Amino acid sequence: MSAERAGGPLLLSVDQGTSATKSLLVDARGRVLARASVPLGCDHPRPGWVEQSADAIWHGVRDAVRRVLDGRDPARVAGLALSTQRESCLLWERASGRPLGPVLGWQDRRTAPLLDRVAAEPGAAGHVRETTGLPLDPMFSALKARWLLDTHDPHRVRARRGELCLGTVDSWLLWCLGGVHVIEAGNAARTQLLDIRARQWDADLLGLFDVPREALPRVLPSTGPFPPVRGLPPLREGTPVAAVLGDSHAALLGHGISSPGGVKATYGTGSSVMGLVPGPGTLGDSPLCLTLAWDDGTEAAYALEGNIRSSGATVRWLAGLLRTGERELSSLAAADSGGVHIVPAFGGLAAPWWDPGATGMISGLTLGSDAPRLARAALESVAFQVEDVVAGIDRAAGTVTTLLADGGPSGDDLLMRIQADLSGRVVRRPHVRDGSALGAARLAGRALGLFTAQSPPPAMEYDEFRPELGYAERARRVGDWHAAVARSLSGAESGARPAPAPRPGQ
Repeated sequence: MSAERAGGPLLLSVDQGTSATKSLLVDARGRVLARASVPLGCDHPRPGWVEQSADAIWHGVRDAVRRVLDGRDPARVAGLALSTQRESCLLWERASGRPLGPVLGWQDRRTAPLLDRVAAEPGAAGHVRETTGLPLDPMFSALKARWLLDTHDPHRVRARRGELCLGTVDSWLLWCLGGVHVIEAGNAARTQLLDIRARQWDADLLGLFDVPREALPRVLPSTGPFPPVRGLPPLREGTPVAAVLGDSHAALLGHGISSPGGVKATYGTGSSVMGLVPGPGTLGDSPLCLTLAWDDGTEAAYALEGNIRSSGATVRWLAGLLRTGERELSSLAAADSGGVHIVPAFGGLAAPWWDPGATGMISGLTLGSDAPRLARAALESVAFQVEDVVAGIDRAAGTVTTLLADGGPSGDDLLMRIQADLSGRVVRRPHVRDGSALGAARLAGRALGLFTAQSPPPAMEYDEFRPELGYAERARRVGDWHAAVARSLSGAESGARPAPAPRPGQ
């Protein structure tokens, strides 16, 4: 008899992302029994500004939980797992829980002027890179925290009194659930305020970014202990929060990757390309990030990662411009872009270029350039950016022959075929693509004793896409892409370099 019919324990996993909040109900064998999704909007009040409502995020979580449990017994839920967007940052009052201003989204670029001031401090960039594994960039939370404090507590009086709380989205949700100001270690690693080896807030970084320690949450392992659930009907009061992870980190576990070797690409509004490494070694001159993937309370896992700011967002933008849907854009795409390249530097470029001043650009236009060629160029921009990061992992950690894909845009077969061709690598896409929610559920299942670390995840079925483009043509196209990117760069990029041409064996 199945766990579903036998009334066995279930796990409820919530994946709070940039454009939607998704929820999964998972049984003790790791099988998905139900899913729900609630859309979430973004505001762009000024160029480069990306804001969300903290209250809308919380209401979306509550709605997603209600929908996935509709018609099911909430008493069977043994624990809650959370997967969340990472670098987004907000400020709220400790006494009232009232947000002060919006959530500054991870794509938000309003802090670029602050970046210049911080980077001018002697030795600042080097210390940030060595301590946090991250380059100085507005994407990370520290500059957002400083902007919020400058706006709402310029003299830091309330922050130093402990009256204000700074946090990422996981911290906000844990506050809403349990009224305790805490943050999961992997999400804390993305703030640029954490020493990722000591897994503690770094005093020098707090001084550099002018963030009082009293306003920051307490750092906890990925399995807590977190405050239990309250005010999340129809879940029972006191249901344990068994695991919390950053969404890209959770996707690794969703693929069954728990040791070095596998590399995944999570396609969403932006993209994250990530693979585990043996430990927190030095990065050398790599343009990638070293990040804390998770801490299960006994051992910390570290990963190399490259972040791409605009992938699905590029497709959404062009679809809006052409007054069509995102799915229709893929159907519209030509077999060749005709030399057109879209460099989607809407808010600068992240890995491997790390140029906040890069300019969005469409190049290679001719009188023959039409909507189908632009559609093709938009899809290719996603694949080119992912391949640039995978090539960086090649150099830093060894050859990547297979790329595991997840996230909403990975459901586009054409995009996956383009990715395989432009990468010269096999792309494997699981049939169940809720990787982040599934990965968080797996860690929660381990914490609750429903799974063990040694238990293999349920056998997954994959769609496989093999490269069909020849080496010479692939090398030409990658070279043309890098030439287009070079025209976009501001000249102020931090340690950026184009990836090498594909190897003949690829």
